[in-house]
Amino acid sequence: MQTIDSLFVPELAPAQKHPTVLNKFDNLQIGESFLLINDHDPIPLYYEMKAEKGEVFTWKKVENGPEVWKVEITKTGGNATGSSKLSEQKSAVTEDNFVLNVTLIEPRLKHPTIFKHFDALKPGQAFQILNDHDPKPLYYQMLGERGNVFTWEYLEKGPWWRVQIRKNDGDVETLGEIATKDLRKAEIFKKYGLDFCCGGKKTVRQACAEKGIDATKVEEELQNAEVAAITRPLPYNDWSLSFLADYIVNTHHSYVSKSLPELRTYATKVAKVHGAHHPELMPVRQLVEDINEELTGHMVKEENILFPFIKQLESAKSNGKKVEPSGFGTVENPINMMEHEHEAVGKNLEKIRVLTNNYALPDDACASYKLLFKMLEEFESDLFIHIHLENNILFPKALKLEKQ
Repeated sequence: MQTIDSLFVPELAPAQKHPTVLNKFDNLQIGESFLLINDHDPIPLYYEMKAEKGEVFTWKKVENGPEVWKVEITKTGGNATGSSKLSEQKSAVTEDNFVLNVTLIEPRLKHPTIFKHFDALKPGQAFQILNDHDPKPLYYQMLGERGNVFTWEYLEKGPWWRVQIRKNDGDVETLGEIATKDLRKAEIFKKYGLDFCCGGKKTVRQACAEKGIDATKVEEELQNAEVAAITRPLPYNDWSLSFLADYIVNTHHSYVSKSLPELRTYATKVAKVHGAHHPELMPVRQLVEDINEELTGHMVKEENILFPFIKQLESAKSNGKKVEPSGFGTVENPINMMEHEHEAVGKNLEKIRVLTNNYALPDDACASYKLLFKMLEEFESDLFIHIHLENNILFPKALKLEKQ
């Protein structure tokens, strides 16, 4: 097809570039083309035209940088979406996978505009955002302000970033919920470094997006775990709150109390002997000390204050009696504190894993060095289950029971 004209975009004023291109396109007859010439990749224009014009053009790259980009744009007369400008789009999203070019929005209005589009979505609907940098801060803002009600999928990563944001249909489970139903799946989360205890309120796709992991692969392994012949786990979710609290104390609190003194001893010993050649052992030793301090006081508060109150709450509800008032008000207050402390310990364990390169032993590791890493890994594994039982089973059930 013969190109009838050329448009050299760099010579236009910034505010006039896209309007001029769109106007030139509108003046084409079906089957006619023009050659767009630019000094950078004009891909944002492509998405703007696709969102504003629909499938009524073809976009053929003739030259692809690094100094000059040339694109042949042809009007085809396909399915149009209307002629309203992107800046004048309706606040409600009426089509799935609508593309919002964030670079065209005034800085202070970028996030509010995206939130407005998201709020207008129906469950299951999605839209895409196009940006000139990684919009990850938006992800965290949405997670904080909207919660686990969306999925975030990168479609393109640099130099232009395109993300599909989909509103959940209400039945997407979180990591904690998945592990609560079948603790065997926690092994898959641990394999990929996905925190199902402190980070248990995130969905699989959200957690994978943060880690840069292929969520499809994780979901496939979770599905395969459902049919694998593995021994049935303990039915934690079926136990009474009193029984579960006692189990946590007698199994996990007891393990922590017995393990921490040895961990501290070996962390100090190994850091002293090998610290000169492996300087990461010094902060590892300090992190073990921090974990010891955090968990020692933490378990005392649970065993002497929170767990006894949960038992009283369960007993009173089952016997139709009034719950005696506590000094801390609602049970939500100490639970929030315990979850905050869980998160602090979890972050310290994550730091240890990073410092030790996932507990990879160096060639000169002695027996004590090997034992320390083995103990740390076992401690982390037990603590994951420990915190999971509290954050995802005991605490939510106690909160629900108090409101009944």
